[in-house]
Amino acid sequence: MTITGRAAGLAFAGVVAVLLSPAPGATLLLVDAALVLAVVVDVVLAGGVRTLEFTRSGPTQARLGEPVPLVLAVTNTGRRKVRALVRDAWPPSSGVTPRVLRLTVPAGQRRFGEVVLHPTRRGDRHPYRITVRSLGPLGIAGRQGRHHAPFQVRVLPAFPSRRQLPVVFARLQEIEGNVTLRISGQGSEFDSLRDYVPGDDVRMIDWRASARHGTLAVRSLRPERDRRVICVLDTGRTSAGRIGDAPRLDHAMDAALLLATVAARAGDRVGLLAHDSTARVTLPVAGGGNPMVRMSAAMALVEPVLAEADHQAIASAVLRAAGRRCLVVLFTELAPAVVEEGLLPALPALPALTARHTVVVAAVSDPRLTELAAGRGDVRAVYSAAAAGQTLLRRNQLAGLLRGRGAHVVDAPPATYAAAVTDVYLALKSTGGL
Repeated sequence: MTITGRAAGLAFAGVVAVLLSPAPGATLLLVDAALVLAVVVDVVLAGGVRTLEFTRSGPTQARLGEPVPLVLAVTNTGRRKVRALVRDAWPPSSGVTPRVLRLTVPAGQRRFGEVVLHPTRRGDRHPYRITVRSLGPLGIAGRQGRHHAPFQVRVLPAFPSRRQLPVVFARLQEIEGNVTLRISGQGSEFDSLRDYVPGDDVRMIDWRASARHGTLAVRSLRPERDRRVICVLDTGRTSAGRIGDAPRLDHAMDAALLLATVAARAGDRVGLLAHDSTARVTLPVAGGGNPMVRMSAAMALVEPVLAEADHQAIASAVLRAAGRRCLVVLFTELAPAVVEEGLLPALPALPALTARHTVVVAAVSDPRLTELAAGRGDVRAVYSAAAAGQTLLRRNQLAGLLRGRGAHVVDAPPATYAAAVTDVYLALKSTGGL
């Protein structure tokens, strides 16, 4: 049983009546009897909550930051009309609205209510329970019960860099169709023969074809297809640090999705490895279809682990997974604990990795450091600027160490991070560096 605020209001009115009555004792008994009678009548006449049946429908997947509309169907199998207040409880990170639905369900009929989820975290979301209050005709009291309607919504990683796809696809089309490689780049593939034009690299002249045709013929090369790209997510403790409103890991996932989408469009095969002290997700290199779908589903449940990443194990896992030469993009952080105590001590695995594969180390930088480094307003700002400048200098030194080991390095703020990683891929694609 449950009572409403209307019952409390009537009780307060009864108190006032008792205080103003010349016979307070009799008035109190009369008020109490009337209030109890009204509550009993309302409870008896209220529709039953046990006769209600609940089912859910709606999308089972959505990207982080996108609303998820769900429909809650309520079927009344009883004999009385139910005027119900329905509270559909979800975890706080689901951001459900509205919190309470008002539904009137006649006997033997079905009504629908809509709730919208605004999730703030990745992963699977399940509803707790449904609490129903069925009120009587007076709205003073009613019946209350709980129901369960199992459902699951998987919140996929956000993909804000998706808006850059038209520009990136245009660059890819230019590389594949309009830009002809005129140097013998590593791994470049033969496309066709054409007449020699002054300025062409003489190393690209096909002497046999020239002898057959009596004119100089030059081999035209095209960017390689069916290459292999492995995205490696460092899910160690540094990936939990927040840049802006999102963890570093979420920025890395966004960049990995953009890279995978472009690579698949270019005809390359894409794989995924999420690793800290142990492998969390391993998706083998595969082509065809849309890698963004399978990568998003796999990354939805990946969370940072408060442990140091084992870069020796990461390099070994990549060497085992990649039989042929491929592009390895390691999404990590440029910090002494990662580079000096992780990547560099991973030797000799790192030289073996850079010798067999093209390695890109991608880190997202905090734009707040640049803002602090420019501060000169007061003593506190000067000290903050000195600390920020030292941190930026250290990042540049660590990037130089990695470049000296044969790796490409990307260090960009969140606004350009995903595009910067994809630009490196496109540059390698255009020069045959894959």
